Amino acid sequence: MKTMKINIVNYFSDQSYPVIERVLQIGSKMLKKESYSITIILVDDEEITALNSQYRDKSQPTDVLTFPDGYMHHLGDVFISMETCERQAIIYEHSLERELGFLAVHGLLHTLGYDHHTPEEETEMFQLQEQILQQANVVR
Repeated sequence: MKTMKINIVNYFSDQSYPVIERVLQIGSKMLKKESYSITIILVDDEEITALNSQYRDKSQPTDVLTFPDGYMHHLGDVFISMETCERQAIIYEHSLERELGFLAVHGLLHTLGYDHHTPEEETEMFQLQEQILQQANVVR
């Protein structure tokens, strides 16, 4: 059985977050991308603000930044701010696991070319995210 190679680099804490692996494995299977790899980098708001400023000219924290690759079956790198993730879990009144799973799947879909610039794109992307999260039993 093929599984996606998932590299998790945690610059935020020593804690592990198994939800990332779970949602990405299910997502890669649903999207038929099991032979690919992806890197998830967990950072704080300071680091994601620096990246957001450098690559998007926005000097503020964001929840997730995706850098698609595609070289040698590597989908790309996904940076997630754990501090923003923690705040958003409180704001949206769901678990940290749910928010982190959502952001990981969101990043995965961006590496595959999905986006949310138009209402149609947003509907397609968010429906697919929800399908993956439900399949992974990461619900609100």
